[in-house]
Amino acid sequence: MSAPQLSHNVKDLLIAALGGVAWGLCFEQEASLWLGWVALIPLCFVAVSDRAPRRVAWLGLVHGWFAWMVQMPWIPTTIITFGNIPTALAWVLMGLLAVYLGLYHVAFAWLVRVAPRRWALVAAPAFWVVLEWLRGHAVGSFNFPWNLAAYAWVDVVGVLPLSAWIGPYGLSVLVVGINAYFALCLRQGDRREGILRAGFAFCLVLTLLISAARFSQPEDPLPLATDHRVRLVQPNQQLAPDDPNDIARNYQSMMLTAESECRGVPTLLVLPESAAWPQTWENSFRLRRDMTRLAERGCDTIFNSPMTRPDAGENFYTNSAVLITPDGVLERYDKRYLVPFGEHVPLGNVLPFVRKIARHAGSFAAGQDAGLMAWQGEEIGLLICYEVVFPDAVTVAVRDGASFLVNISNDAWYGDSSAPYQLFRAARFRAAESRRTLLRSALTGISGVIGPRGEVLAQLGLGERDVIRTQVTGRQELTPYLKAPWLVPVACSIIALFAIFLAWNERRKKGS
Repeated sequence: MSAPQLSHNVKDLLIAALGGVAWGLCFEQEASLWLGWVALIPLCFVAVSDRAPRRVAWLGLVHGWFAWMVQMPWIPTTIITFGNIPTALAWVLMGLLAVYLGLYHVAFAWLVRVAPRRWALVAAPAFWVVLEWLRGHAVGSFNFPWNLAAYAWVDVVGVLPLSAWIGPYGLSVLVVGINAYFALCLRQGDRREGILRAGFAFCLVLTLLISAARFSQPEDPLPLATDHRVRLVQPNQQLAPDDPNDIARNYQSMMLTAESECRGVPTLLVLPESAAWPQTWENSFRLRRDMTRLAERGCDTIFNSPMTRPDAGENFYTNSAVLITPDGVLERYDKRYLVPFGEHVPLGNVLPFVRKIARHAGSFAAGQDAGLMAWQGEEIGLLICYEVVFPDAVTVAVRDGASFLVNISNDAWYGDSSAPYQLFRAARFRAAESRRTLLRSALTGISGVIGPRGEVLAQLGLGERDVIRTQVTGRQELTPYLKAPWLVPVACSIIALFAIFLAWNERRKKGS
């Protein structure tokens, strides 16, 4: 290999690696207002280049590997701490996960490269969205819609209101489309003209977003009832203390806090996931007594407990949310989207050596339906922890009648990392897409009240111990996005298939 070729190869690898790092940094604790506009330019630039498709695919893998390693460095720390996995093995497993997720970047870069150049601007966002959708609906329980491209623009004015119209995948089209357009502009022979065209496109998209913020205000909610009194408890309990006395003290402290909020006034009290661990509703007299007492004091209480489901075979536990009311009504929601390698092991028969980090013995069974909770004339849509990253989870719940959303979570697994912030960012999108208030109670943070435009109305940060006191009124209307959540993915699929057909047809003509 000649020196110029070596230099060119090293340059390509650096572009791909640095581009991956930049894309990963879009999902850090503090969202960047500008990085999401340019972070995908290196990948798009490589994809629309004249490099061989195979080379482009390899560069896509480099980009994807670095991007996911930067986005999720908390995974090795979590499985080292709670899974008793050796440090070296934990990082090897993280590297393999990054390779798997990087394959979506490979597919994107390769497909854009082989598509006709004149279609690149349309094909790039279409391919990306199709691949994002596939990542969230993968076969074999590998569905992982973490950090959709839309989230890179979470704090850009107009983005969250616009999500009520085009959803997260429509916003991903904008994010990838503007990056692809910038890459095409930089590829122009006349760089000055390319920069001017890029500037014009930036102003045009920004005007669209500002207009969305101005004109996409939700209407006043249709009255279902008066505002409901709500209390969200964040006890800041650390996971798995060694001393059973510490567990008992943590639980007692949380109960004292909860009881102080229950003063005979009808209140919805929300306790986070794992707040009562290791007690379960079915096996702990103390937990049943305490939850019943809270209900008798005026608090309709939502709490978390593993529950048995005899029809589920060997995986007979579900990770459930339970609502108990003063009149003895007990409602239950079973978590539908389980954490891979936490609550279940994808292809567990093939990968028996991978230890689960779930606390409860045995794998969890997935719930079968949205499981809305009827309460005070409202229908509550429940999301347990990781479920908040699934657009479909909220789509199904709201279309079934959910008037507001409750997300209980245990983010203590991840410590002081970017993971709780990434989950909270997804929660803001779920609220804005559905125009439903979302109440979030997390064990160690981030808890909060998110309004129907995705705005943060109240928040408790990591490591805080407090109670959020608020009110909530349900909503009934369906947003344009929720009326046709399939529209953008289907449109992108049609465009992607057409681009592939054109590429195949051009190749066939050249070969004849």
